[in-house]
Amino acid sequence: MKLRRLLSYVRRAVDDYDMIKDGDKIAVGISGGKDSLSLIVALKALQRFYPKKFELEAVSVSLGFENMDFSPIQSLCDEIGVKYTIVKTDIAEIIFDARKEKNPCSLCAKMRKGALNDMAEKLGCNKIALGHNRNDIVETLFMSMFYEGRIYTFSPITFLDRKRIYSIRPLMYVPEKDIIGFVKKENIVIVKNKCPVDGYTKREDIKRFVQEQGLKYDHFEEKIFGAVKRSGIGTWKE
Repeated sequence: MKLRRLLSYVRRAVDDYDMIKDGDKIAVGISGGKDSLSLIVALKALQRFYPKKFELEAVSVSLGFENMDFSPIQSLCDEIGVKYTIVKTDIAEIIFDARKEKNPCSLCAKMRKGALNDMAEKLGCNKIALGHNRNDIVETLFMSMFYEGRIYTFSPITFLDRKRIYSIRPLMYVPEKDIIGFVKKENIVIVKNKCPVDGYTKREDIKRFVQEQGLKYDHFEEKIFGAVKRSGIGTWKE
């Protein structure tokens, strides 16, 4: 996928939900994976021509795993001209050594989000951009139903009362396969997650479930995503 196509998805999401306003300062959460790296590249490209002027900051939360190399992210940010900040934490030690969590993902996500929100506030940002793609939104819906017994998924825009910050999801219309294609075409270097449970999570199980349903039912993911848009969950709208 070319940058132009990625930008068309992103601009449509931004316009449909009025995600960016004049004067916004946006912290982009960078995990080092394909989604967040595609997001920072897309938003930097959008910044060049979008009628509403905004600033960007790139932020990674280091969980404290040994041998985690963030230098490819720094190189990318230097190349496109975005300031990059790494937040150092002891989240890995807390979750795996101190608490010995059997299901660490939920607590880890909350702690990472907290660290990201704190740094965004410190940098003077009023918005945080997260790299959830269309597949993530569909998968989260099924995770919520299967494991929590509720109908929920990520919203395009969420207001964080405690921090007075908005989180936005500009990649929400982009299919995961297109992001994979974009990263390959642009030769973007992915930073490998050092988490010991990476690839063995409930989300991976749900991802396989969704893929299997896609083989049985035509346009399965598109139809579920359409249902999410019509659901009235959070800030979703048709």
